Amino acid sequence: MAVIYIVEDDENIREIEMFALKNAGYEVCGFESASAFFAGLKERIPSLVLLDIMLPDEDGLSIVRKLRHAAQTRRLPIIMATAKTTELDKVKGLDIGADDYITKPFGVMELISRVKALLRRSRGMEEERMLRLGPIFLDDEKRAVYVDDKQCELTYKEYELLKLLLLNAGIVASRDRILDRVWGTDYEGESRTLDMHIKTLRQKLGEAGAMIRTVRNVGYMLTKEE
Repeated sequence: MAVIYIVEDDENIREIEMFALKNAGYEVCGFESASAFFAGLKERIPSLVLLDIMLPDEDGLSIVRKLRHAAQTRRLPIIMATAKTTELDKVKGLDIGADDYITKPFGVMELISRVKALLRRSRGMEEERMLRLGPIFLDDEKRAVYVDDKQCELTYKEYELLKLLLLNAGIVASRDRILDRVWGTDYEGESRTLDMHIKTLRQKLGEAGAMIRTVRNVGYMLTKEE
């Protein structure tokens, strides 16, 4: 299910947008300020952002610039929503990196249509290219891993192991499945190799390494749950 973040300081408008998109089958989170939105990004990267230009603590255009300069969000689909109507305003928003532009007041059906269209254009393998859980972020396009925004150097196998665990966050990955997907074998002799890679991966992830849980006699799972 696509996750949509709505950044809108007008509570009535935000609730209408959230209600409409939830009814259209999306998971939606609303934020009334830039600071709340950026805090939400640390927990999860959404599938799309609906962003108002006029916010109490930061201009929407400034937010777009920040999103486009950060590795984690440089390809994040963005629709700008604003009461400004001049062609110059629209061009400015698109030039700095917004993917689409919708002018208030707009109809619910138009909003849903634009969201669906942008998600179709951007879907591809985006969710698998950019993975986040808590402080861990993996950019598969650059084959880079970050922990608390600091790059973490991993070997090829450690990277593939972490990617598999992120793709299955909250779900136990059996030892056989990990060996098959990462090592291309189910040979029991590789079991010790898997354990050693889990150990070094935990060490390199620092405190975040505790998120890799051992499920006795089954395999491993990556989760934020205590």
